[in-house]
Amino acid sequence: MKILFQGDSITDAGRNREDYHDLGRGYPLYAAKYLKEMCSDTDFEFIDLGIGGHQTKDLVARLQSDFVDIDPDIVSILIGINDVWHHASDRSWLTNEYFENNYRTILQTIKDKTHAKIVMMEPFLIPVADKLFFREDLDPKIQIVRKLAIEYADLYIPCDGLLAAEFIKNPPTDYAADGVHPTPFGADFLGKVYAEKVKELI
Repeated sequence: MKILFQGDSITDAGRNREDYHDLGRGYPLYAAKYLKEMCSDTDFEFIDLGIGGHQTKDLVARLQSDFVDIDPDIVSILIGINDVWHHASDRSWLTNEYFENNYRTILQTIKDKTHAKIVMMEPFLIPVADKLFFREDLDPKIQIVRKLAIEYADLYIPCDGLLAAEFIKNPPTDYAADGVHPTPFGADFLGKVYAEKVKELI
């Protein structure tokens, strides 16, 4: 069972890019750990090709080499926060149409050129003071991701909503001190949620 993790720095998480089996220190590391525990009779190959700083346009550029050529059984995608963050300083937000077109291109190519089941992970934002204004652009883009999930996903993980529910029990910054990049505690939470959901596809 070949599982490909794709996305930005949240997926990259300091991995060794010379070895795509290195899962870094983020949620893929924990997801793999929990999946191996939950599905002990399954032989897994885990591949992490997340790259820090990447936006949807960058995944489009990597579609052949880092999606199609990998030919995974399951591909999970967590992308979108940089489509907001990289344009936040002057609020020169990407249009929702551009964002949707990029994401749709990624999903349609996976459907057309691989046999992979698609796991879509919702972009999220932890409420920290300096990034609260990201919501004006991120929230509409989350709605686009949810709409696309209905069309394309075999499984959808609503990370933003699931994290919001967790804040009733623990301080938000326990999950991502800077609002975006998960702490070990946050990565463990996302990894466990991932494994519990994705085991349905194994």
